[in-house]
Order: sequence, then structure tokens, then C-alpha cells
Amino acid sequence: MQNKQVNAGRRLRYTAVFAILAAAFAAVVMLNINTGSVHIPADRILRILLTRQGEANEVSIIWKIRMPRILLAAVLGGGLSLSGFLLQTFFGNPIAGPFVLGISAGAKMCVAIVMILLLGKFGAVSSWTLILAAFAGAMLSTGFILIVSRSVRHMAALLVAGIMIGYICSAVTEFLVTFAEDADIVNLHGWSQGSFSGADWGSTGTAALITFTAFFLVFLLSKPIGAYQMGEAYAQSMGVNVRRFRMELILLSGILSACVTAFAGPISFVGIAVPFLVKQALGTSRPLVVIPASFLGGAVFCMICDLIARTAFAPTELNISTVTSVFGAPVVIFMLVRRSAQRT
Repeated sequence: MQNKQVNAGRRLRYTAVFAILAAAFAAVVMLNINTGSVHIPADRILRILLTRQGEANEVSIIWKIRMPRILLAAVLGGGLSLSGFLLQTFFGNPIAGPFVLGISAGAKMCVAIVMILLLGKFGAVSSWTLILAAFAGAMLSTGFILIVSRSVRHMAALLVAGIMIGYICSAVTEFLVTFAEDADIVNLHGWSQGSFSGADWGSTGTAALITFTAFFLVFLLSKPIGAYQMGEAYAQSMGVNVRRFRMELILLSGILSACVTAFAGPISFVGIAVPFLVKQALGTSRPLVVIPASFLGGAVFCMICDLIARTAFAPTELNISTVTSVFGAPVVIFMLVRRSAQRT
């Protein structure tokens, strides 16, 4: 009887969290569509979304400018949050994330190399080329982190190692920029600031294809992830091929973080803060629940941050990492303080 009450309480909590996230998602989408230099009433927004009919300029603003940006922020925000969750599972460390561990900086370095080399010759770089470059950079940084993690088990040391790798990759990027052509520097500088501006349906569709494919594959790994959270020995006893499983985790995390970096530049703290907040809200670390909730939470978080970035000091737009750092860094500090207090 008591177990039934506990399970019912958990299901009620899960339902409440998902309902709040879904309501927040819908509200933030409407707020993003309705916020800008051109104000469009809510009733006309709904009509345009449902029928694509209305004043030509309003239809163009919503469907060609605002909707691609909103959806790109949602897709990449969810992907970045999911990437952080996978890295935290891989390292067994709540502070692990693509930005803090230098993975985003590695992706940025390789994308910068490709942009500098190819933009001057061809004048354009395809989305898939940037994604492959970002993935190569992400895997390069991850490889260094894996080497370091074998010798260093302490969380603070691993964090410092990740930060150092990030600095090295950033230094290489700045060195390349020093000798690049002025036109390439402008393009690279705009991308490296981190922003969802300039989104179109082509980039949004490509990002969605990659991210949702990775999401589906991660969701299929829910049971092995749950077993791995109990320890490698337990996972092996449950029939999990730990070596292959760890490789799958790191590849999926690299694909997600590379996709985000290729389309929006480096974005900080989302991959750490959102999974932590979602786990606290749900009161569980069960992957079957946390995976979709983290994705939805990351989408809402990034859409809110993008809204603040483009409206707080309009017409000047902040880069997205500035806003995500303001909200995400305090969460990371709280995590470190709380973890330290629990040990003492």
C-alpha cells in the first residue's frame, strides 16, 4: 500500500513537472513571436500560424524571421542540455559539460579553421561541413579529457584540466584569426559570439534532423544509462557492454555539442545547469524521465535567454553566452558549494 502511494506521488510529480515545462514552452514561443520591433497581436499570430494568412509583412516576419530562430533555439538548447546529461553520466560528475570541459572550444577551433580556409576560397561553407568540423574538434577535446580523467579522479582537477584545454583551443583560434583576412575575421567573429540570429528554415531543419535523431538514440539507451548510473560493475552484471556503451555516450554527446557549435557558436553552462535543475525538480535521476525533461528544459531555457539577448538592450543584441552565463553560472556555483557541504 505504501509503495503504491509512493509511486502515485512520483507519477504526480513527474506529470506536474512536464506540464509546467510544456506550458512554459508554449508561453515562451508566443512571447518570442510577439516580441520585437514590430508588434503583432496574439489573435493575428494564431491566425498566421494556423492558416499562414494575414498581412504580407506580418506573415513574412513570423514565418521567415521569428519562427526559424525560435525553433532553432529550442532544438539546439534541448540538444545542448542532453549533451551535458550524457557527459555527466559518462564521467559520473555533475560538473561535466561541453563548455566547461573545453569540448565547445575544441569544436569552435576546428570550425574557425574551416571557415578561415574555405570562406576565402569558395565564399561559403555548407552546414554539413561546419558540423563535421565541429564534431572533429569536439572529439579532439574529448580525447584529451579522457586521457586526463584516467589519471585524475578529483572533480576540481578534472574541471581545471577542461578549462586549460578550452584555453589552449581558444589560443589556437585567436592565433589563426591574427593571420586571417579581414572579411573572414568579420564572419568568424559574428559566429563565435554565439547567437541564434540569421536562422533560416534550412539550418533549422538540418539541426532538427541531427538533434532529434541523436535524441531518439539516447532515449533507446535509457535502460543501459540507468544501469551505468549504479556503477560499471552493476551495468556489466545487467549485460551492458560497458566499453561499447561508453563509446556510444561520448559519440552522441559529441554529435549534439558539435551541432550546437556549428549553427549557433559556443554556448555556455546550459549543459550543466539545466540537467541539474531538471533532476532537482523531478526528484530522480531515472533516464527514462530525465532525458525528455532535460531536452524540454534546455529548449525553454535557451528560448528565454535568446529573448533576453535580443530585447534587453535593443536594438543592440547580446551574445547568447552572456545571458546563459548570467543564469547558469550561479547554478554551477550552488552545485559546487552543495557538493562540498555534503562531503564535510
